[in-house]
Amino acid sequence: MKKLLFSLIAIFLMMSFKQFDGRTITGVITDATSVLPGASITTNYSKRVVTADLKGRYSIQVTEKDTELKISYIGYKPQTIKIGKRKTINIIMVADTTTLNEVAVVGYGMQPKSMMTSSVAVLSNQYLAGRVAGVMVSNGQKGMVYRSEESYKGIAENTFHKPKNDPLSTFSIDVDAASYSNVRRFINGGSLPETDAVRIEEMINYFDYDYEQPKGKDPVHIITEMAPAPWNNTHKLVQIGLQAKTVATEKLPASNLVFLIDVSGSMNAANKLPLLVSSFKLLTDQLREEDKVAIVVYAGNSGVVLPATHGNEKIRIKDALDKLSAGGSTAGGQGIELAYKIASENFIKGGNNRVILATDGDFNVGASSDSDMEKLIESKRKSGVFLTVLGYGMGNYKDSKWKYLPIKETVITPTSVI
Repeated sequence: MKKLLFSLIAIFLMMSFKQFDGRTITGVITDATSVLPGASITTNYSKRVVTADLKGRYSIQVTEKDTELKISYIGYKPQTIKIGKRKTINIIMVADTTTLNEVAVVGYGMQPKSMMTSSVAVLSNQYLAGRVAGVMVSNGQKGMVYRSEESYKGIAENTFHKPKNDPLSTFSIDVDAASYSNVRRFINGGSLPETDAVRIEEMINYFDYDYEQPKGKDPVHIITEMAPAPWNNTHKLVQIGLQAKTVATEKLPASNLVFLIDVSGSMNAANKLPLLVSSFKLLTDQLREEDKVAIVVYAGNSGVVLPATHGNEKIRIKDALDKLSAGGSTAGGQGIELAYKIASENFIKGGNNRVILATDGDFNVGASSDSDMEKLIESKRKSGVFLTVLGYGMGNYKDSKWKYLPIKETVITPTSVI
């Protein structure tokens, strides 16, 4: 009996030892004058990642195969430190003023997520004042005005048409609603939105309207309202609403989807890749057995992390999403080419064949200009595979690029700032 008890204890000890064969490293991250809350610390082998707390302190577990710690912080030169036999490693970061192009904000407080305007890091406005070029501090409600890398395509004002000269009017069905959440984000951040970021039709599209369903063989139900213009009672405003037939999910055509996901280094923020994974899991929950999903990722290069998989294999799809991590540059053009290739190989005749591109902003490797992207998408026009663009994170939103790419495919699809 004693031998059995001893054997069990030995087994448990071996199991415990197997679970973790390393040690814990602690320390403080500072620059020449103060601590650096929000600094990122990564182990070179096990790829564990931790973030320094508000006092710059960190604690990270390392295995015997981990030989280095990699420390990074926006505005400072990244460092690689040999671990050796040490248990305490304090790091002094050196400012890199030539590469700083954003400010990250971290910390505890009553700051809604919709206010986050860049990748993660909250210091007081007094702390930021005078420390970072290009950042102005005010005493307004939200406390900081930031310099953004966002870009918006200019909006051409509609010209006035006399009904006597132009009696026929046509209009398209625009389902885009991104402008509302984008404008709300500006306002929540205590600043006015960019002029070209305000698109009235998208703000109207954001809300659900209780329109009646079409009757009989009518494809749509048309609803009109007319009222005097608030700025001039002699002018009339007309709102035209269209309600198409609501189709039950089980009656929808089969979907052939390719998730094209940006996993470049800039996606390494709480409101980017983690949010992306969560939202794609929600989409996965809606898939049926006849639907198919493939996952293509791109950073410095592109690759397939999940071949076409039927919608009833939800665990397999979610496992592939959970394994995604961010790092590297952004070769988006190459990723789009590969995504269209996968979608074409699994094409469903009469189905919903679509690439869903999810990114935080720009491309910086390969074909990357707005015209390059338009030519690339136009070249895929006849394939029968369409494009949806989803935007994640804030501070690098490239509306000038993403807003109009789906239109180049001759179909308007939703583009969202999440």
